[in-house]
Amino acid sequence: MALEIMYNSTLGKFNGFNEAAMKTAENWNQNVHFSEQMKAQVDAYCKPNAQFLETNVHDKVVQPKVKLNLVKQAEGKHPAKLMCSAYDFYPNIIKLTWLRDGKPATSDVTSIMEMADGDWYYQIHSELEYTPKYTEKISCIVEHPSMYRPMIYDWNASAFESDRNKIAIGASGLVLGIVIAAAGLIYHKKKSAGRMLVPHVQYDN
Repeated sequence: MALEIMYNSTLGKFNGFNEAAMKTAENWNQNVHFSEQMKAQVDAYCKPNAQFLETNVHDKVVQPKVKLNLVKQAEGKHPAKLMCSAYDFYPNIIKLTWLRDGKPATSDVTSIMEMADGDWYYQIHSELEYTPKYTEKISCIVEHPSMYRPMIYDWNASAFESDRNKIAIGASGLVLGIVIAAAGLIYHKKKSAGRMLVPHVQYDN
């Protein structure tokens, strides 16, 4: 099995993309001297050659489309759940990392699902459980060969709350309309029941 390892200059650490690579990356991250050497190569070797290499592989890779959604709201003691999804990318070498206030989150990641779309493209989904906090910043980092650098996608909780409030206001308006319509119908029925029909008799001269 080939080692698939990428150095993340944003986080300053190595990331492995399979089981063997993850163990190797962990050992490299613990070697401070080796890590410093790799950081130096980012500026001395990687960046100067990135543009040249990109011209040879650009037509062979497809950048993923990324979505960050709330899939489960917090209820009582049960935490909320966010999903970071990447769609329609190629090749299948990809890394999704969660950040909470700038620090990698691993213990709260509940599942990672990677699958083929059936048309040479791939998709991957990663879920994170969390307890909503107003000041906490949650982000999903996506790393893929099609990208010049890791892309960071921030979760905008305020936008979700705004949409949820709009839905709540709309639902309240609908309920109020139903109540008013029902009250009008009841009033109309009571008024109709109180009327007395007086028969009309016609006399012939």
